[in-house]
Amino acid sequence: MPIPSIYVAGFYQFASRQANEEALRLFNSAIELEPDFATAYGRAAFCYVIAKSNAWISGTANEIAEAKRLAQRAVELGKDDANALAASGYTLAYVVRNLEVGAALIDRALVLNSNFAEAWACGGWVKNWLAEPELAIERFARAMRLSPLDPFVTGMRAGTAHANFFLGRYDEAASWAALALHDSPDFQTGLRIEAASSAMAGRLEQAYKALAVLRQLNPALRVSTLKDVLGPYRRAEDISRYQEGLRRAGLPD
Repeated sequence: MPIPSIYVAGFYQFASRQANEEALRLFNSAIELEPDFATAYGRAAFCYVIAKSNAWISGTANEIAEAKRLAQRAVELGKDDANALAASGYTLAYVVRNLEVGAALIDRALVLNSNFAEAWACGGWVKNWLAEPELAIERFARAMRLSPLDPFVTGMRAGTAHANFFLGRYDEAASWAALALHDSPDFQTGLRIEAASSAMAGRLEQAYKALAVLRQLNPALRVSTLKDVLGPYRRAEDISRYQEGLRRAGLPD
């Protein structure tokens, strides 16, 4: 059962808090109308991913519990639904920080539908978090080949930027970050990696500009609070490198 376009329009406006909140409301309405609709649970759970990445939620126990509830219900109802599995897997990995379970669900989604670009993109982020940036690049590239006009292409480009950053390819990372921001200049994930990559590449003016926009959107962001919006990176040096890049860009400790 496909979700009507009215339910997903706001979902794809990744930089708009109001749109994300409206999308969550509509997905919950869809669940009320059809309590066994796995994809609606998965999409509702993914709204918490978007909110967390933009620091629109603080990650309280109640927020994490609700994201987990929605994701687990999506899995229970959609064992053979690639859409529900990818969205819920990503939520469990990123919001709930259960990386192994989330990764397994995304891999299951890819078994069910190897042409599902969104699942390849989610899998790319997981590979970044697992300190496998080369495999992340492959997954993002496949996602973009499958769906070059995908609403998630901004995230695919940002994910590719992150992978290159962790490989020490800072110029290439900055270029991918700029592409990610081309159609969504307020995309905080893209702004963070653009600032960090540009700073590490010595492009300080570009880094300062990206950070200035980022701090307008999230004034509370500090190096010490960066972990609140980053994914569950397994390798401590990846987080340290990210922190150093943003510190060089001017983010206070």
